Amino acid sequence: MSKKRKTKNVISIAIKLNAIQVRDLFFKFLIIDTIILIILIGLWCIDAEKNFYGELVNNAQRSINFYPIETATYTVIWDNGKTMVKEASDFLYNIRKILIIIGIVECIFLLEEIIFGTAKVRRILKPLSEIAETADRLSDMVFDEEKFHSLEDAISKISPTSSEERIHIGDSEFKGLEDAINKLLDRMRDSYRQQARFVSDASHELRTPISVIQGYANMLDRWGKSDESVLDESIEAIKSEAENMKNLVEQLLFLARGINGKTQLTITEFSLSDMIKNVVEESKMIDDKHIYSYIKLEDVNIYGDSGLLKQTARILVENAAKYTEEGEDIILKIGRNNKGEAYFSVQDNGIGMDDEDVPHIFERFFRADTARVRKNGGTGLGLSIAKWIIDNHNGYFSVLSRKEIGTRITVYLPQNK
Repeated sequence: MSKKRKTKNVISIAIKLNAIQVRDLFFKFLIIDTIILIILIGLWCIDAEKNFYGELVNNAQRSINFYPIETATYTVIWDNGKTMVKEASDFLYNIRKILIIIGIVECIFLLEEIIFGTAKVRRILKPLSEIAETADRLSDMVFDEEKFHSLEDAISKISPTSSEERIHIGDSEFKGLEDAINKLLDRMRDSYRQQARFVSDASHELRTPISVIQGYANMLDRWGKSDESVLDESIEAIKSEAENMKNLVEQLLFLARGINGKTQLTITEFSLSDMIKNVVEESKMIDDKHIYSYIKLEDVNIYGDSGLLKQTARILVENAAKYTEEGEDIILKIGRNNKGEAYFSVQDNGIGMDDEDVPHIFERFFRADTARVRKNGGTGLGLSIAKWIIDNHNGYFSVLSRKEIGTRITVYLPQNK
């Protein structure tokens, strides 16, 4: 069907719909005018009777003679013989004037609907017309089977893991499909690279404690049976490295479960202020080498998983303790910002970080150069776990760190559930 013919059909439909609207509007005006006329005549008759007789009596003979208007009368005869003949010509002339004014206003509305109504209907029908045209274009499209085979061949030759190739067959009809497939490939390759890096980093981290345990086991086998000092040293080292491996594996499993959606949050309302206070008290009992302080600006209640959020606070506190000299302060603070978001922060007077290291601290197995030289540097997974927890609470971190001055990490959590 030609575009010109389609346009004519749309105009014809719009004219018919507008004609129906004009007709409906005319009958609405007619009904409204009739009701107004009946009400005005009824009120006039009641008022005339009350003024003449003093009250409205049901049992009375009434007759209306409104034509011709010049001699129009309203007659009422009561049971007691009293009769009223009310001249109605002036009233009817006034009624006619009112109806003429109302009729003029209604005619203006009708004319406006007749003149501009079709255009309004066409505007309303425009989306439907566009949908119909699009459907016609799609139905008229003739796809070449060879194009589909070309697309299939291009997809089959692409490697989703190792190759950086992109699909491009040079056909404009498949441009959108090509872009969607290429974006999907990009996400798959990025996921594959992250997985490969995760496996590589995990293997590297596990290799060290395994090598240490293996070395001490060999030393035990050679000299530990007869040398008590070697035996004690080896047992202590093996226990320490086994504990490190256990912690590392638990952290790896936590992240793996979180990525796969197997770690579910238990959301309840609880006091964040009390939770941070408990973390401070527990830290004081566990670690007597640092000075822990707690600053509460206000009582803060939030919705969240109290266990996981407490784990986040402990991770931040443990990190602060690792990189802060003995006898230095570690300060925990809680409150709300001007947006109403709850927050808690952990501030230390430790070794700090370089500016270029700060954006990477939440990456798995990342440790700043200053941290790598320390014996108690950790696995590099704690902050990754903390980030997963806070991300799943729709929160975010703020990090401020200066080399040889200290670090402050603040966790912001949304106000609502």
